[in-house]
Amino acid sequence: MAESDALKRRTAYLSIISNTVLVVLKLFVGIYVGAVSLISEAMHSGVDLIAALIAFWAVRKAMIPPDQKYDYGYGKYENLSSAIEAMLIVGAALMIIYEAFTKLHSPAAMQNLEYGITIMGISIAINILVSRRLIYVAKKADSQALEADGLHLQSDVWTSVGVLTGLFGMQILGWYWLDPVVAVAVALIIFRAGYKMIVKSARDLTDASLSAEYEKKICAIFMNYKEVLGYHNLRTRSAGAYKMIDVHLNFDSSMKLGDVHAVCDKIELAIKKSMGPTVDVVIHPEPVELVVENTCKVKLTK
Repeated sequence: MAESDALKRRTAYLSIISNTVLVVLKLFVGIYVGAVSLISEAMHSGVDLIAALIAFWAVRKAMIPPDQKYDYGYGKYENLSSAIEAMLIVGAALMIIYEAFTKLHSPAAMQNLEYGITIMGISIAINILVSRRLIYVAKKADSQALEADGLHLQSDVWTSVGVLTGLFGMQILGWYWLDPVVAVAVALIIFRAGYKMIVKSARDLTDASLSAEYEKKICAIFMNYKEVLGYHNLRTRSAGAYKMIDVHLNFDSSMKLGDVHAVCDKIELAIKKSMGPTVDVVIHPEPVELVVENTCKVKLTK
């Protein structure tokens, strides 16, 4: 886990540095050129920077092991950071729309658009590289905060392409009305990404069950052991990178307690080997007289 934690920290640093550079460059050139679409992109990168800082804080916080104050650890801080980041995204989108509609009534000619075109090209290249790295590390280390940051930057690539296209149109065709129009399009894309993140964060913060596919894999592991005669009351949830699983398993009442415990240990190890080390499994063994028909969530039988 120590190696995984160090990898997450380094990746979070990379996101902070890249976003800082992009904010400064886009804002400076946007003000110099006078393009609201470029300034909106600077605001967007500013939100990215704040989000990267929040993700970095959340990753560090989530690394704290369980203690007397938080028996289940601090993993929920990653979910909380995703929700805050999502609200920032939505807020930035609304601000961009307001500024764009203000300028739409009086579009003005702009000079030195080639500077804006160059900056957007650099921004696209940086965001592609950094977002891929963030998502790769997020999947490897199972970090929701880094995943949210990576998906956010990934969506920025398309908004940057839109801004770049608008700048080309203004320079080549003189269509200066494209500036606020592109800014609104960027804002709508940002808003959609923020909304999706809010929905996902809300599910995790309210302890929604893990996916049906995930639970099916867990149930299959239970029944790989001939000693397990049935299961019920399967409950799952997530807390940042951690997955919480508890279940009632049925065993023959003639089995010794030590043997039942040994089988439960094997099942827990198998689940962690299949699902990753950040899985917390709690098994409640019951004698065969209390067998209940397998109910691995009604939704799984559809």
